[in-house]
Amino acid sequence: MRNENHTDKQEFNITVYTENHIGLLTRVAIIFSRRKINVESLNTSPSEIEGIHRFNIVITETAEVVRKIAGQIEKQIGVLKVYFNTNQDVVWQEMALYKVPTDVIAERAIVERLLRENGARAVVIRKDYTVFETTGQREETDNLIKVLQPYGLIEFVRSARIAIIKDSDGFHRKLQEFEQSEPHDEVVENEYLNSREKVFTM
Repeated sequence: MRNENHTDKQEFNITVYTENHIGLLTRVAIIFSRRKINVESLNTSPSEIEGIHRFNIVITETAEVVRKIAGQIEKQIGVLKVYFNTNQDVVWQEMALYKVPTDVIAERAIVERLLRENGARAVVIRKDYTVFETTGQREETDNLIKVLQPYGLIEFVRSARIAIIKDSDGFHRKLQEFEQSEPHDEVVENEYLNSREKVFTM
């Protein structure tokens, strides 16, 4: 068995396609808590298929641990398929909101310029505060926090990550393949970890 250590760990995006079952999210969360794995981001949304939901879960772990977790999640009732990918294999974004004093924006042109350079746009403007919104990757939204803190950043919030798998035809086609397969047939996608083990990666 391969020896795992901290240097093997990296961010993984776990994509879970599910039916709408009550309590499913709790059962998935228990899988992580039992292994004492911190979930860094969790997003649930409708998928490209009507009636099927999609979870995007971000954790930092070794590929071997992620593979085992994906297998455990896939065994849950209501889960149709689980894929996992590194950040290099997905297109991902997060949204962030920043509340700052309106008078600072009005009086200091440099703040407006910094916001523009960071791709932020105003979504709410009031006499006492203005809320700006931006989307990007973690380092980009973190950078804007540093930019605004000297000018009285009042409040900050960031959304969970959303991600699209780069090498994917979508789950609809895969679902059709699964439905057409005989029980003994095995649908195998890409091979990960240099073909040392077969995993579904979409």
